[in-house]
Amino acid sequence: MEERSGKHRQLSVFVLSMLNVAIIMNLRGLPMMAKEGLPMIFFLLFATMIFLIPTSVVSAELATGWPVGGGVYRWVKEAFGGRLGFMAIWLQWIQNVIWYPTILAFAAGALSYLFLDPALAGSKIFNITVILVAYWGATLMNFRGMKTSGWLTTAGVIGGTIFPGILIIALGVTWWLKGNPLEFAITSHSIFPDFSNFSNISFLAGVVLLFAGMEVSAVHALEVRNPKRDYPKAIFLAAAMIVIVFTFSSLSIAAVIPAKNISLTIGIMQGFKDLLHSFNMDWLLPVIGFLIAFGAIGAVTPWIVGPSKGLLATAEDGDLPPFLAHTNVNGVPTHILFVQGLIVTTIALVYLLMPNISSAFFLLTALTVILYLIMYIMLFAAAIKLRYSQPEVHRAYRVPGGNIGMWIVSGIGIFGAVFAITVGFFPPAQLMVGSPAFYVIFLVVGIVVFVTAPLMINLFKRPEWVSKH
Repeated sequence: MEERSGKHRQLSVFVLSMLNVAIIMNLRGLPMMAKEGLPMIFFLLFATMIFLIPTSVVSAELATGWPVGGGVYRWVKEAFGGRLGFMAIWLQWIQNVIWYPTILAFAAGALSYLFLDPALAGSKIFNITVILVAYWGATLMNFRGMKTSGWLTTAGVIGGTIFPGILIIALGVTWWLKGNPLEFAITSHSIFPDFSNFSNISFLAGVVLLFAGMEVSAVHALEVRNPKRDYPKAIFLAAAMIVIVFTFSSLSIAAVIPAKNISLTIGIMQGFKDLLHSFNMDWLLPVIGFLIAFGAIGAVTPWIVGPSKGLLATAEDGDLPPFLAHTNVNGVPTHILFVQGLIVTTIALVYLLMPNISSAFFLLTALTVILYLIMYIMLFAAAIKLRYSQPEVHRAYRVPGGNIGMWIVSGIGIFGAVFAITVGFFPPAQLMVGSPAFYVIFLVVGIVVFVTAPLMINLFKRPEWVSKH
């Protein structure tokens, strides 16, 4: 029990808040929010109150109650058994696999400005090439272990996320102070979107995805002096910082570009181009393009191996064939990474099927968020179940309000997830997606394939898979 003593809790509220910010915040979603104009404020507040905060506090209770071998696999397994535990970690893994082509398409858009040819960002071949080269390069780097790739991640966060984010806010505020017209003020007159058609709020699903991942940082809840008091403070502080940065960064883009002209993959570079030009700083644009691309690739690198190790744990438990339990001398699950790479390569070809890069980007985003939210529904349900099935387990942090409090918080989280899943099936009115039927069929087929896959694996599971570890 020594690890629970105060002298071993080294994180302050501010430091824990910054850890949460680092895990959540990235620039990929700024163009999507900028395209919404003022209603982005509603989307951000909805995602924060209905999803981010419930996810954070529920994950904190689970992480402090079951810290050893933690994560959604352990939590859902404790509540509902091994099959659903395996499905939960599978969904967490597969949604990440689908996410890679979207974040790397964002990197491709930024790289087009490094090459001084923004038209490249609209080239399907260019995007697929960047996705595959960057992904496989990062995968091979991860084969050497996290120490090799760690420097790329650290440098990418600082130079490719924090610096560009602060810079575009500074440029946007300066633009406004100089008396320039604000494009979003011309087209948006309310922070509330048009609820008459779900197609008008489809981007809500993508915004919710921007706030996913707090279950990862929940493991740090034990590292503050008073988890019951300090962890909620850290969460609310992190949420406030994330909302402020997201809001002002997105408004900076929306201030200079009409919503209809904002690309989901290069929108941030479009904003930088116009803002830097207005201040006679065009020379800085290729540098910004390189930094943002570098930051996006740096963000992908640790995620390539991280969730795969969660899947490796299930392979070691006998839930996957022994072939997938193989690791190299650096402890990296190379066979899982090869399979993962083949799936990423196949999914990247979706960019050839859609009318443009933005529509393909959002289609994959929608599939990612739906799969991830199914996992979150399982997480919330597990938290409720464990309050009754294992009440004796010590939780250093507990969702306040007793069992009723847990029902309310988890219920809000489930409602937010179900609502975001529902709107995700509607093609966004802001994009040309080609055939709406193809959009819906693609999502339905993707969900069926990726949700039933772990069930089929369990169906064919053999006892000898365990004996070989």
